Amino acid sequence: MTNLKSLTSCGRLRIHMSKVLYAVPDTIKAAIGQAKYSRWLHAKANAHVRRDRKRYGKESCTVALYKAAIHLAVCEGGERDFYTGEMLNWELVSKWENAASKEGRSKYKRRFALLPTLDHSLNEKGEPKFVICSWRVNDAKSDLTTTEFLALCEAVLKYRDSPETGGGGGSRTPVREAL
Repeated sequence: MTNLKSLTSCGRLRIHMSKVLYAVPDTIKAAIGQAKYSRWLHAKANAHVRRDRKRYGKESCTVALYKAAIHLAVCEGGERDFYTGEMLNWELVSKWENAASKEGRSKYKRRFALLPTLDHSLNEKGEPKFVICSWRVNDAKSDLTTTEFLALCEAVLKYRDSPETGGGGGSRTPVREAL
């Protein structure tokens, strides 16, 4: 058995302790550094664990399990929105400013449309999994299942292209003018 003193003296302990468990995937490495990715991953895992423990009970999940699942989702295509295929902007991570958002409101929020975020989905077996999508899509999807969300998107497109709207998607009058 290797003891702590021998590991320290040969430098292996430092290497072992500094080894990153979840390295930034190559597909997003140019946009986000290791420290920022690690903070993002930890914050997302913590937030989802807190929420899911309220929903499903204290023993339902752990931060370690969620970190692994979220990292897997990033590795499996986290550079693109799972639902739209759009390239996500990982440079936006940790750039949100509350004061600026209060001042700029929806105009400010639109700048973060392609901010990578997390969504609960289901795999082929119907088991829960995480996917990476844009903030805009996640906001629009809300608590809908993937099937419900896709049905809603199809209904919007069907109505937009329907004879009732002349293929024009209904009224083109801006909301502010209609009021």
